[in-house]
Amino acid sequence: MVKYREDVDAVLRALADPTRRAVVERLAKGPAIVSALGEPFAMTLPALMQHLRILEEAGIVTSQKVGRSRTVSLRPGALDVLHLWLDGQRTPAERQADRLGIHLSRTTPHPPKETP
Repeated sequence: MVKYREDVDAVLRALADPTRRAVVERLAKGPAIVSALGEPFAMTLPALMQHLRILEEAGIVTSQKVGRSRTVSLRPGALDVLHLWLDGQRTPAERQADRLGIHLSRTTPHPPKETP
């Protein structure tokens, strides 16, 4: 349980910064080289590298150097720990409403589709 909390804390700390959130949003579309990641931001390369280091230490991104370029990727499942934590914070009423919705979708008959 302690490791789980540490993971949640690390992800939340990393995502607290708007620049890092923007980087994660960009990487959700696919891997990118560092220079391309830095284009939308008015910051130096060392500053961007510091943001990437924080994301990597939190386990959100991975990087790989090929030749002179460093490619950064979103780590699959990296945000699952945050999703699990958020799901655990939902109220009992929200959970009941979700279960009711699932039940109704399974038991409500759907009208037959008309054929032309």
